[in-house]
Amino acid sequence: MKEVDKNNKIVQLNRRIKNCRGCDLALTRQNALPGEGNLNAKFFFIAQAPGREEDKEGRMFIGTSGKVLDQLFSFLDFDREDVYMTNLVKCFLPKCRKPHQEEINACSKYLDNEIILVDPSILIPLGYHATKAVLGRYKFNIPNRNGFPDLFGNLKTAGKRKIFPLRHPSAVVHNEKLFDTLKKNYLKLNVIMKTCKWYSMCPMKFYYEKGMLSKSWIDQFCKGDWSACTRYKMEEKSIPHPDNMLPDGTIDQTLK
Repeated sequence: MKEVDKNNKIVQLNRRIKNCRGCDLALTRQNALPGEGNLNAKFFFIAQAPGREEDKEGRMFIGTSGKVLDQLFSFLDFDREDVYMTNLVKCFLPKCRKPHQEEINACSKYLDNEIILVDPSILIPLGYHATKAVLGRYKFNIPNRNGFPDLFGNLKTAGKRKIFPLRHPSAVVHNEKLFDTLKKNYLKLNVIMKTCKWYSMCPMKFYYEKGMLSKSWIDQFCKGDWSACTRYKMEEKSIPHPDNMLPDGTIDQTLK
């Protein structure tokens, strides 16, 4: 899509969001909040909903959570202008309550259009509700609430897009002990944005190009979270491993 067309379409979409009366949140909000940031961003962050400060000012992440996010971004050495940020629900939730499904449904068309226009390669849902909605959108199985923390910091692939759920920065506001975990998981974005340094000489590349290995292995590990690849870890330690060892450490006897 031409840049001028993309800009025009996002302006039109943002106008519809600001004037939306699709659910009762229109009666209690101050500002319906469109997304903001780089329209050509690789990273597309999806938070739950605007907070009180965001509702008042009409801007993303300007409260306490925004300060935490900026600190996490500083470790990654990029700015807000490098990413696109939006919300699952575009209006403030009274008393900061959880979103209702009808509210998520009412906003889903806006999120879908934002994803289409920005066309990012990596979706980063923040927190429980955003992660649940995004994984559901791409037909992933949704774990129960107790199993949900295991999703954060673990990459999933869905066609041409990758999904990398993270805890919302507000988690640190409620529990400062989580900061080191958040930092570790957010730093994985530096891994995901680069291809594994061993890929050019890796047997996985050979098998894939010969049509013997599914592209999903390449997307998940070689051009995804290669730090989780067993082959990568062994290569880094100069530990011998067979060519037909898959990135998860299993041996595929069909690969010769």
